Amino acid sequence: MKLSLATVSIAGDLRQKLEAIAAAGLDGVEIFEQDLIASDASPRDIGRMVRDYGLEITLFQPFRDFEGLPEPLRSRAFARAEHKFDLMGELGCDLMLVCSNLHPAARGGVDRCAADLHELGERAARRGLRVGYEALAWGRHVNDHRDAWEIVRRADHPALGLVLDSFHTLARGIDVDTIRRIPGDRIFYVHLADAPRIDMDLLYLSRHFRCMPLEGELDVTGFARAVLATGYDHVFSPEIFNDQFRGGVAGVIAHDALRSLKALLDAARRAEPDLPQPLPVMPAPQQVQDVAFLEFATSGDEEQDLGAFLSRAGFEQAGQHVSKSVALWRQGGINILVNTESKGHAHLTWVNHGTSISEIALQLPDAAQAQARARELGADANDGTEHGPGELSIPALHSLGGGLLRLLDDGPELGRIWHRDFDVRPVAGGAGLTRIDHIGQTMAYDEMLSWSLYYTTLFQAQKSPIVDVIDPGGVVRSQAIKSGGLRLTLNGADTHRTFAGRFIQDSLGASVQHVAFATDDIFGTSAKLAACGFERLRLGANYYADLKARFGLPQELVDRLERESILYDEDEGGSFFQLFSTPRKDGLFFEIVQRDGRYDGYGAPNAPYRIAAQRRVTRGQGMPQR
Repeated sequence: MKLSLATVSIAGDLRQKLEAIAAAGLDGVEIFEQDLIASDASPRDIGRMVRDYGLEITLFQPFRDFEGLPEPLRSRAFARAEHKFDLMGELGCDLMLVCSNLHPAARGGVDRCAADLHELGERAARRGLRVGYEALAWGRHVNDHRDAWEIVRRADHPALGLVLDSFHTLARGIDVDTIRRIPGDRIFYVHLADAPRIDMDLLYLSRHFRCMPLEGELDVTGFARAVLATGYDHVFSPEIFNDQFRGGVAGVIAHDALRSLKALLDAARRAEPDLPQPLPVMPAPQQVQDVAFLEFATSGDEEQDLGAFLSRAGFEQAGQHVSKSVALWRQGGINILVNTESKGHAHLTWVNHGTSISEIALQLPDAAQAQARARELGADANDGTEHGPGELSIPALHSLGGGLLRLLDDGPELGRIWHRDFDVRPVAGGAGLTRIDHIGQTMAYDEMLSWSLYYTTLFQAQKSPIVDVIDPGGVVRSQAIKSGGLRLTLNGADTHRTFAGRFIQDSLGASVQHVAFATDDIFGTSAKLAACGFERLRLGANYYADLKARFGLPQELVDRLERESILYDEDEGGSFFQLFSTPRKDGLFFEIVQRDGRYDGYGAPNAPYRIAAQRRVTRGQGMPQR
């Protein structure tokens, strides 16, 4: 089994693409014709360059508008094919993709197309080459892999096989189990691509919105299961046409390709254990039990400002690390570390981003297995932390955005961390905050799919559809991810004019913009927070007038919500209350929530009004200079 990537999937010139694909650890590359033509290197030099990077060329593509043409177009098509075969010989590639015909003069007919492809197979075989035939979802006469297979079957040539593409099958809603009836040795190549479920022209969807397997909403796992069930064991390769990818960082996208392929094949094997195992078995994804702690990186005067911010939210300092400049703050079951070390990851985080969350620690059934899975998926597991005598060494992963994920076993050892590494003292009851409800992470919109893929392949997690959140300065896309006791909201900003985009700009890319804490009594907590000096975000009377009209709430409740500046939402499962702090100058803010019944959302209808209020508060503010 080999894992490859099409050059059309990533940004850069051909050399940059090859460098990124090789650095990611993929086995091969399929050369897209446009990349070859745009290069100033000869085909022979390109082939040599590919091999110098330790890669092989798994496919040359695409060859268009071939089968079923009348004369003289048919003769010209064969002449074009001979030219492509010459190029393949120089490249050192033995397989060419022929996609189903779009030419307006093309004539249908299975036997006519089979005859043309048989002759093409003859010509390829004389050169020691092969041809793979693929049905485009918008093909003029052939747009279904079942028809493409019938043509290949009737052509009956050993140098001719079928190319399958998950997008072309799934976007048309074709039953993937029909693939199981195809002999595995007649499948020459498999393309993989996911996509969101959007009702639009398939060609436009394909050219602009494809994404890596498991990043979208198509059943790519079911597709992979069906392909593996045939006995196919050759190449799997993402072929992605996406506007964001074309302008993205090639190295990140290439690593996403490897992560998605490995996770996809692992998911297929777990869903159908009797399938062949194309790759080494990796540990199973686990559900996160809880968030064990958050760590802030800060220094100097910013430490006092952060401490005051925590105090106003009802937190108290509960201990000090035995050997490091790290303070423990607590409330309910929430642990927050404040790290002011002058070296190490936290210090680098502060230097690069200012006061910000540098670590998120997660409780898991088996932390070592989770770390092993992350390594198999290409995550960096070296945090460089120095440990004093007797201090606990906690496995870590580099997450996207420069932060660390700490992984802890969910067991007795967890409670001993605080008494082993910290001098701990009891604290009072605080303001009634009990645990971390969710963590809001902010990133550039073109990085959002990478973040989602990272979490959903590492953990046993579910993702919600991406929704648009309207900001007075633009649109922010938001997606929720849930894994047991871990809830995340990923917020992708494509302009600095939005509140989220400004946070990215001012913090130079800090990942966590807000933390939401849970309470069982939002009104009791509100009163206690007032006594602590909590500075709450105020919304206007228009919001509460609309609230009463939308939900038919009692006037007494609406008046109380307005006095306390508490936001409200409900669905068929239950109700949801939200209370926000005013944002710090760096844009970070706290949220307090109460979930009643089976409400499982995040108050999305309130987001535009909350953002508008935050913009009013922060207008004219900026990141403090150091």
